[in-house]
Amino acid sequence: MASAAACAPAPDEPCSNAAGARAAAVSRPRKRPFSSLRGRADFLRMRREGIRRRVGGVTVVAAAGGPRSPLVGVLAGKAVGRAVRRNRAKRRLREAMARVPLRGDRDYLVIAGEAVPTAPFGTLVDWVTTAVEELS
Repeated sequence: MASAAACAPAPDEPCSNAAGARAAAVSRPRKRPFSSLRGRADFLRMRREGIRRRVGGVTVVAAAGGPRSPLVGVLAGKAVGRAVRRNRAKRRLREAMARVPLRGDRDYLVIAGEAVPTAPFGTLVDWVTTAVEELS
């Protein structure tokens, strides 16, 4: 016995799959000028070999990178808050890093402090910019 939809869409109405695809096409992810630092080994290498600068509520660690575009890792520990606050802090730091000119021969690790989720975004960008410039 073949199964059929209990309620077929109207002839000129899109089915839910087409409507979902159209909605997904509208909100495309942004292309960032860096790739993500991934893997525990890379994060540990950054913390071990990198040079750190703390400005405001942000610590930026920079280490020598490879031939690829700069890699950026974002870290928000439990001191920042629960999962929702940590995720917000990481989203804000990624966007702030996208607005800062980065050197292509470096990898960066950005560590969020407690003030990151609530700081004004302009202040956050200033903190990150100052830290990256000091590391250059």
